[in-house]
Amino acid sequence: MKVVIVEDEIAASDNLSYLLHKIDPTIEILNVIDSVQGSIQYFSKSDEAELIFMDIHLADGISFEIFDKVKINTPIIFTTAYDQYALKAFKVNSVDYLLKPIDKEELSDAINKFKSAPEKEVTDSTSQMAGLLDLLKESQKTFKSSYLVHFKDELIPLKTNDISYFYIDTGMVKAVTFQNQSYTVDKKLEDIENELNPDLFFRINRQFIANREAVESMSFYFNGKLIVKTNPPSKERIVVSKAKSRAFKDWLNK
Repeated sequence: MKVVIVEDEIAASDNLSYLLHKIDPTIEILNVIDSVQGSIQYFSKSDEAELIFMDIHLADGISFEIFDKVKINTPIIFTTAYDQYALKAFKVNSVDYLLKPIDKEELSDAINKFKSAPEKEVTDSTSQMAGLLDLLKESQKTFKSSYLVHFKDELIPLKTNDISYFYIDTGMVKAVTFQNQSYTVDKKLEDIENELNPDLFFRINRQFIANREAVESMSFYFNGKLIVKTNPPSKERIVVSKAKSRAFKDWLNK
């Protein structure tokens, strides 16, 4: 079996090579590559490998970026340090992975799984990696932790965790804290939505973005809509459309 290893740590690649030869002395390691760019160059010219072992974090980037530049149909087993989000992504996309430090028995099981898999189960890795890259980028995205707002004659940082909801009031965006203090935010609601952690904030409708901790209850409205009660109470009725009601309930139920 012909194998390529993509790994930027010499000790890790040496250990993997050692374990592979212990498991099966006939395994031929075609190449050990330590970077995204090196991988792109290699796989652009060669498709001899029957199996690829690939680390996620390389010296010059994330290995998923390789699949933006080159199509790889060879089966891949990822090697990774523990990353709960990444592992969840792998399970969703049915990609095999091994946790570091690599265990010999788990490595052997992964190889046997590959050997016994029907040829028709070898899927297009490029499409899988595109989805994984999107998920990983989202998990690594940094979100806004505070906003500079006007308070009397000063500018003060207002922590996003202290904000109950954002809403539009006569064309201006206001941030209302859990202490029921209102501040003007010099930004569009659409821009604020993109800067907030979607696990903590939800765009309820065109006028409102609510903090999860601010939602006290909701009641049914006509035509499948919902009315949301917040803390502190909003002066305006907060209505969730029928189209958004399922997504809103799923968000609250996470």
